[in-house]
Amino acid sequence: MRILGLDPGSRITGVGIIDGETLVEARQLNLGSGDMPDRLAGIFSGVTDVIAEFQPGVVAIETVFMSRNPQAAIKLGQARGAAICAAVNAGLAVHEYAPRLIKQAIVGRGGADKEQVQHMVRVLLKSTDRFGADAADALAVALCHLHSARTARRLPQGVALR
Repeated sequence: MRILGLDPGSRITGVGIIDGETLVEARQLNLGSGDMPDRLAGIFSGVTDVIAEFQPGVVAIETVFMSRNPQAAIKLGQARGAAICAAVNAGLAVHEYAPRLIKQAIVGRGGADKEQVQHMVRVLLKSTDRFGADAADALAVALCHLHSARTARRLPQGVALR
């Protein structure tokens, strides 16, 4: 199962692609500090290009977390919207995961820091590559979906995961 994981951000959007537990690609879309509409267009076109290049079967994306700054949460929501629109426009199903759930799935505790997530992503993917923090977070989202999908397939029909 080829999964595109996304860690959306208004300045940097992390992109991670896995095929099972094999690393395919990790990159960051650096959007700069221009006008917000231009950055959203950059997210949409960047995700569209990645989908065209790597042909994932599904997309997993991090949900919005509530920050102390409402403006930051709004910008993050807009970035997510641009990324989700690109995925849906390509006909892909989108699965959303909360940051704490992703950290729990990858590190074993929901309060893990970025360095712990980066380390465990490298361990799980058996990679010595160094990823930027946002690319590692995107790979963590993809791995979270992989593990969730595998668990869901083992459950009896009609039982749902929360």
